[in-house]
Amino acid sequence: MSLVDPLDADHDSATKKLAEFFNETLGFCPNSVLTMQHRPAISKAFINLNMAVMANEGRVSSALKRMMAWVSSNATGCRYCQAHAIRAAERYGAEQEQLDNICEYRTHSAFSEAERVALDFALAASQVPNTMNSKIKKALYKYWDEGEIVEMLGVISLFGFLNRWNDTMATSLEDDAIESGKQYLEKYGWDRGKHV
Repeated sequence: MSLVDPLDADHDSATKKLAEFFNETLGFCPNSVLTMQHRPAISKAFINLNMAVMANEGRVSSALKRMMAWVSSNATGCRYCQAHAIRAAERYGAEQEQLDNICEYRTHSAFSEAERVALDFALAASQVPNTMNSKIKKALYKYWDEGEIVEMLGVISLFGFLNRWNDTMATSLEDDAIESGKQYLEKYGWDRGKHV
């Protein structure tokens, strides 16, 4: 049961307008955003940050950003964000083989070395305590420039906020997110957990 119930999508017109962004990303407005509407300044700021972080300024693809979000969410254990991230990765063009083998990104041939490095970065930076180190930094600079690294850390940081928000709120999962979680993650032990 959620800590705070989401409000109706029509509660705040400015949030509703900004939230159209999620219709492309997920196909629906997330319950997390509808809960943030209890303080519309938070919902609006969050959506604007999300749009800025997920904008593509360099070579970090939309699909890779969403796979990084999944790795980050998996590291923290947020099942709500795991389902959302894998759904968004699918909608943003991640290869089927990548979606089917996301847990094996370090060894599966569907992932390039540049992608592996980005996903390792997401894992290290999401752990508590943080395990970022000089080896990961060196590998990052082999494939990515500073602007792209900033984009990646933006994704990791955004999902750090979302993981805490949704796990603490026990935000209820939407049907489409549940479907994506079951399709790609259930074989790894994923379930809705407290997000019912």
